[in-house]
Amino acid sequence: MPYRRLPNTNQARINSLRMAVEQAEAVGFSNLPFSYKLQNDAVLLLSQMERAVHEYQIAYDQQMLAGKEYLNHLKMARLYISHFIQVFNLCVIRGEIKAEMKELYQLPMDSSAVPDLSTEAALVKWGRNIIDGEQARIKRGGAPVYNPSIGKVKVFYDIFMEAQNSKVINQNNTRRAMNRLEQLHESVDALIVDIWDQVEAFYKDLPPRQRRLQCQKFGVLYYFRKGEKEEE
Repeated sequence: MPYRRLPNTNQARINSLRMAVEQAEAVGFSNLPFSYKLQNDAVLLLSQMERAVHEYQIAYDQQMLAGKEYLNHLKMARLYISHFIQVFNLCVIRGEIKAEMKELYQLPMDSSAVPDLSTEAALVKWGRNIIDGEQARIKRGGAPVYNPSIGKVKVFYDIFMEAQNSKVINQNNTRRAMNRLEQLHESVDALIVDIWDQVEAFYKDLPPRQRRLQCQKFGVLYYFRKGEKEEE
């Protein structure tokens, strides 16, 4: 004998509710196989589910789009920060900038290597360090580093920081939309069970196959165990 299985995806839940609502409208109030209250509840929850799924999809799409832009901005910020540090260290090696000036940038005195910029946190830290350090050195009368200038580095760094903030906002928006959607699941699942129970009870006197076909019109999902479908 086939068994029921509740829908387990958002779209499957929407499909089940929509089938119940549309079929109820088709058969009319006098032949409605479940209560009028369930009919009203189904219409309301269907609308809420469709709206919640739509809002989640918009938030998710926006997050994906912003995420791609963010990666590009991260790449450019890393490139310019790394390049600036390399050029600055070369200036120190050539004697154009005094080695003690490295302290202003929080760069190690005993190394000319570029710090690890592989993480977002490191990029935020070192971008701020070199911007503040270069501005402090220039105020002391030092000649600016060029190619790239700190002004150009700051442009890409600021864009990266704005993109990072937007990424967090978009992630939070998507999370909130998902939470709203998940909060509906319990009510929707409970309503679907009530509808299915009443529909099956309404058609209980029909032969098994006819009963199943009638119930399926209202969104009831049946699954056959191995061998059952062939036997029918």
